[in-house]
Amino acid sequence: MSDEHNGPSLPKERGALSAGVIAYLRGDGALPDPADARDADPYGDDLQLALYVCYELHYRGFAGVRPELEWDPPLLAVRAALEQRFLDALRRDAMTTEPLDDVLADLQVEPVHGTGVSWFLQERGELRHLRAYAVQRSLYHLKEADPHAWVLPRLSGRAKAGMAAIEYDEFGAGRADRVHAQLFADLMSDLGLDTTYGRYLDEGCAPMLALVNLMSLFGLHRRLRGALVGHFAAVEITSSPASRRLARVMKRTGAGPAAEFFYTEHVEADAVHEQVVRREVVGGLLEQEPELAPDIAFGVTATAFVEDRLGDRLLADWRA
Repeated sequence: MSDEHNGPSLPKERGALSAGVIAYLRGDGALPDPADARDADPYGDDLQLALYVCYELHYRGFAGVRPELEWDPPLLAVRAALEQRFLDALRRDAMTTEPLDDVLADLQVEPVHGTGVSWFLQERGELRHLRAYAVQRSLYHLKEADPHAWVLPRLSGRAKAGMAAIEYDEFGAGRADRVHAQLFADLMSDLGLDTTYGRYLDEGCAPMLALVNLMSLFGLHRRLRGALVGHFAAVEITSSPASRRLARVMKRTGAGPAAEFFYTEHVEADAVHEQVVRREVVGGLLEQEPELAPDIAFGVTATAFVEDRLGDRLLADWRA
């Protein structure tokens, strides 16, 4: 059995780790030694691409790659080594000792004049910037909400019900044309981009790969369910103001009605989701498992750390 007609093509390798994983999936090479991950740059192109490719087997797979490799023990051993290298770095660089309430409160502080990507685009963005931004974000938004669905079986009670309610909205509330991944594909069409799933994987920079990998890492491991909830809270709480800025630049540049609608939809939806995630998802999880508060806080701060790295990379490219 083959996924030949289902998934995207395998990407080009970016180093020894990703080359070994990709060759193994093609069936014409050996896997790298898991020990090789110990000395790799945890945020670099090679490790992040290798890990992304491993994770993608749990989503749509790749053309010509046997579906059985999703649970191949040698490949999982390599993936575990890549994950550990990435997770250790995140714990070193993004772990916080602040109380969870303070971490969540910090997310709601909106600067008068920000310096991030959405601020740059609102003030100076041109269509070329919007296209470059959409190319990067397509690695996530064409499977928007999929990584978060992994956590549903790991929750119960209020946390599960709240998470499922938000995911229901993300998946279109029963309407295929309103699935958020489809809305982003419509945005890409307005910008003249190819909407094929996985089309721009080779263009994805390491910080963007790391951002998607963060979601997959937290979502695929039950022990990291608190971190996934923290990540989700960070996304939902900060999304509405940023989406408002992006909707403005889409309108100002004449990007197109679907491009503008994608962000206006997130302004409204995520303002509601913010309340649900704070009260029901986070609150419900803490009610049942209060010991997960530090993990939730870590999920928030790790998300901010990786998002900041992505923003720095994009802004440096554009300003250059």
